[in-house]
Amino acid sequence: MKSRFLVLLISCALPAMTALAQQSTSTSSTQASATGSSGPESIREPLTDPKPINFWDGDDPNVVNLVSHPFARKAWIKRYLAPIRDRLNELDEITSEDATRIKDIDSRAQRGIQLASDKADLANEHASSATTQAEVAHTAATQASARVAGEAQTVSNLDQYRGTAQTEIRFRPGQTDLSKQAKDALDQMAAPLKSQHNYVVEIHGFAPGHGQAAIAASQKMADSVVRYLVETHQVPIYRVFVIAMGNAPLAADPSTSHIGGGRVEISLLKNNLVNTAQR
Repeated sequence: MKSRFLVLLISCALPAMTALAQQSTSTSSTQASATGSSGPESIREPLTDPKPINFWDGDDPNVVNLVSHPFARKAWIKRYLAPIRDRLNELDEITSEDATRIKDIDSRAQRGIQLASDKADLANEHASSATTQAEVAHTAATQASARVAGEAQTVSNLDQYRGTAQTEIRFRPGQTDLSKQAKDALDQMAAPLKSQHNYVVEIHGFAPGHGQAAIAASQKMADSVVRYLVETHQVPIYRVFVIAMGNAPLAADPSTSHIGGGRVEISLLKNNLVNTAQR
């Protein structure tokens, strides 16, 4: 009696298990369609009932089959359980594939995010470097502009010479040679010029007489002064400017004439702006 009750219980449970497996299969198929999966594995055929063969396969038991087949056989149970087991294995495979696919997608997303972050960091470094270079270039341009402005100011003032010393050399009538007193005066004026490069010397010769004779005499006296400065103090000849004035009136007193001997005026002109630029 107990064995029959167990058999009846198993026979009632198997159809329920089959329906549950079919429901699970249809649910997994629906989920696969909802997640956008494609391919043959996303569409699963529903489980079908095996074709009835004997009492345990039929819906309406009869006495003959019940007597001839009192117990359910293992082959009958396997025939019902095999499709369920196969479908469960398929579900496990699909779950494993989905997990692998999700893991792969997540890995690619992480790599993409890391690559984008690296590119953003590199772009920030380039922007920072470009900003630094622009600031350096701006500073250099400002300094160059200031330097050019200073040089332009210096160049524009190169011809601005100012008189710093003036010496007068007097000659006796008919003489063009320098006296000891005249040489001492020239030594005192020319000695500091050996270490300087920003000066010019103007020499104006004056002599009594008229016309070309006075001019020639004043030229000879001025040449004596130039010769002494060049030979004794190594004053460059290109820094010396000589003008023979002849019997021209004095600049201080135009009414005064050159009576007696002649005279030579030596003016030392310096450009202090060149000294400032050199320092």
